[in-house]
Amino acid sequence: MQNRFVLITLLVTALLAGCAIQQPQSAKEFRKVAPGATFGKHDSFTVNRRFDDIARTFEKQAYKCLDQRIRMTESGHRYHHVVVTKYTPTVLVSENTVELHLQYVHEQGVLAVSEIPEKGYYLMVADATRMDEKNTQIDMYRPTIGHDAVVRAVKGWATGENVGCPDMTK
Repeated sequence: MQNRFVLITLLVTALLAGCAIQQPQSAKEFRKVAPGATFGKHDSFTVNRRFDDIARTFEKQAYKCLDQRIRMTESGHRYHHVVVTKYTPTVLVSENTVELHLQYVHEQGVLAVSEIPEKGYYLMVADATRMDEKNTQIDMYRPTIGHDAVVRAVKGWATGENVGCPDMTK
């Protein structure tokens, strides 16, 4: 009985906390809040690589590598927990900019406590902006904890040093 009371208290607390949480509903909002978030960061750097090459790489690699459904299972002596997460990339290309958005939604095992954007919560936004024929500005809005493999992959796609797919379970 006491365990049930503790569980109900935790759930109600999580729900009430969720009422105060406003998740970004667009890439524009994500860019604005990520740098000031507790576990968010904005990286900005210039790469000696043609904008058109980066745009092609983002388009090819994002859909090939990041469009995934990941199932994670954790078991212990008295529990078994399964979380299924769907990751959805979007690449938007214009004449001088390319945007790579990575969104996710937990389809199983995690309670949503705030409004979920159309394709899921924003995990990362990477923008590439043409500077001149040989140089491109990269701005990444990203988490500081977790998803290191995804961050490394996107940086590698921008620099041309790594065109492989990240292990989305890490």
